[in-house]
Amino acid sequence: MSVSLTTTYAGEFSGKYIAAALLSADTLDKGLITVMPNVKFKSVIQKASTDDIVKDASCAFEPNQGTLTLTEAILQPEEFQVNMDICKKDLHDSWEAENMGFSSFDNLAPNFADFVLAHVASKVADRTEKNIWSGSTAVSGQFDGFTTLLDADGDFGNGVTGAAITTANVVAELGKTVDAIPTAVYGSEDLYLYAASDVIRAYTRSLGGYAAQGEGANGYEGKGNNQVLGNLFFDGIPVVAIRGAAAGTIIAAEKSNLFFGTGLLNDLNEVRVIDMAENDGSQNVRIVMRFTAGVQYAQVNDIVYRKTV
Repeated sequence: MSVSLTTTYAGEFSGKYIAAALLSADTLDKGLITVMPNVKFKSVIQKASTDDIVKDASCAFEPNQGTLTLTEAILQPEEFQVNMDICKKDLHDSWEAENMGFSSFDNLAPNFADFVLAHVASKVADRTEKNIWSGSTAVSGQFDGFTTLLDADGDFGNGVTGAAITTANVVAELGKTVDAIPTAVYGSEDLYLYAASDVIRAYTRSLGGYAAQGEGANGYEGKGNNQVLGNLFFDGIPVVAIRGAAAGTIIAAEKSNLFFGTGLLNDLNEVRVIDMAENDGSQNVRIVMRFTAGVQYAQVNDIVYRKTV
C-alpha cells in the first residue's frame, strides 16, 4: 500500500496540534496548575506582601501605618523544536490496523498525517509532563521545572527531607509535609499535595490494612488492598499524582500559585508534516514542531517541597 502525504500543517491549524501536545501532559490535562497561554515573550507575575496594616482608629489620616511591598516573578517560556525523520513503512501497520477497527482508541486518525502527528504529540506531552516538575534548562529539550526552581531559590524556606518512601513511612512523610504548610495557606480551597508515583503507590497500599496506621486489619472502608486509585485525600487535602517528579517528591501548593506558560497562538508555534517522496524518492516523513513552554511560581514560601535525601 502506498501512502502519500500532501498536506503541510502550519499556521492557525497547527496551534491545535501544539495544544494537543502540550496540554495533554497529565498535569495540564487535569487542570492541576494554572495555565497562562499566549505568552509572547515573558509574563510578569506580581507578588504583593504587607506588614500589619490594621491599627487603632483615630480622627486623622495616619500615613505610613503599613508597608506594601511589591516584587515580581518572571515567567519566560523557552523555545523548543521537534525535527524528526520517520519512515512511513514503520508506522503503516499500526495505522492500517487502527483504520480497520483493531484499535482501542476512541478517535481514529482519518489519514496517515494525523496518525503521525498524534504519535509525535504523545511524545511531546510526555516530555512536557516531566519538564514541568523536574526538568532542567541545562539539558537540551528541557526547561527548569518546579523542583529545579525551588532547589535554586535562595528565598525558599519550607523544605522537608526524608528517607526513601515506603508503605511503612509514607503516612509520616505526608504528615511532615502537611505540618510545614504555612497557616495562611492551610485550608485554601485550591491547595493540593502533588505527589510522585512512588508516593501514590505507597499511600494507596498503606490504606489497605495496617493497624499501626489506624486503618485496621481490613483497611480503609474495609476494602483491604482493593483501594481505588484516584480521589485520594490526606488530612482533608487532595493528593494528586505527578508522573514527572523524582521519586519521593511531595509538593504542597495552591494551584493558583503554580503557573505554566506557553505561546500557543504566537508566531513561534508551528507544525509541519513534509512527505519527502517527491523530493528524494524516499519513504521518509519529516515532522517539524516549534513551540514555547515554561513554569514559574509566585509566592515561594507558600510552597512546601519534600524530597528524598
